[in-house]
Amino acid sequence: MTIEFVRSAASVEGLPSDLLRELALVGRSNVGKSTLINALARQRVARAGAAPGTTRLANVYRVTEGGLPPFYLVDLPGYGYARGGDASAREFDALTRAYFRREGVNALLLVDARHPGLAQDVAAWRWVRTAVVDPAVVATKIDKLARGERIRAMRLWESVLEDSVLPVSAATGEGLKDLWTLIDRLLNRRPRRPRGHPEKAPSRRPPRNA
Repeated sequence: MTIEFVRSAASVEGLPSDLLRELALVGRSNVGKSTLINALARQRVARAGAAPGTTRLANVYRVTEGGLPPFYLVDLPGYGYARGGDASAREFDALTRAYFRREGVNALLLVDARHPGLAQDVAAWRWVRTAVVDPAVVATKIDKLARGERIRAMRLWESVLEDSVLPVSAATGEGLKDLWTLIDRLLNRRPRRPRGHPEKAPSRRPPRNA
């Protein structure tokens, strides 16, 4: 398995157009999207920083695994923080909104296992479920919680999101094998309408980036 950085894009016009499958990583700033990509690749291919708002562009990675068709992993800008103020927030909104108008994309919402039930994450999950077919949720940084804490956190996450949540740790590798299985399932699942999908076309506005 290889993960290779392809390019960064400030708009959808800069994204690849060769019709490979795409899986977007969505999440709050500093939730660990870039760090998780590095853990999956087992080397540093993504720029990861401690300061929120490090990723302001859509960063595209080409993933090749065995004899399976390659796909693109797209690290979208994080919501909830904008370096540069309102202008950055507008750029985030425009890029994310336009990205999910593309055909054949799916998404993983990344949430921080230590902060279950944050309003921004709940709103993001509700929005993502209207934007793509059958997305999934991954809780990062599970290694930061003691056994009892993680059990309570995961129960709360699954309760507020009303869906299953996969706990993972980029630091210890916990859950990464299951994450690859989940990714493969999302990319190969036969399309169907999301739960509660309205007959009217859904709003394509992503969660507000504060």
